[in-house]
Amino acid sequence: MNHPKTVAIVDDDMRLLESLRELLESVGYEVLTYPSGRHLVRSDGVARMDCLITDIGMPRLDGFALERLVGERRPEVPVFLITGRHELAEGRVVGDGMGHRIFRKPFDGQALLTAIDKALNNAERGNG
Repeated sequence: MNHPKTVAIVDDDMRLLESLRELLESVGYEVLTYPSGRHLVRSDGVARMDCLITDIGMPRLDGFALERLVGERRPEVPVFLITGRHELAEGRVVGDGMGHRIFRKPFDGQALLTAIDKALNNAERGNG
């Protein structure tokens, strides 16, 4: 039996966390939510997740730092960054062979779902 993929979401905006949770659960993902990167790191979420969505602009452990930390521990895990502050994404690669990795708020939920699905399928085949 195939188990649902687990997506961790880190954002200090509780409304966005809940909205993303509902969106991802509606298409069959298991979802873990955290109000900060520190909460994720202190939990078992890094070991459990198949994908990470994180806000860039958070206090203490921002999205870029969290992306690096997860990359050190779980390099196979695709990471998607979201931000309402467009200048934080400037100069960053917004696309690679697996689709966009930075989403600027407000973003298209369907585009995010498509990118996650593509990244997880590539990782499953060993291309991620």
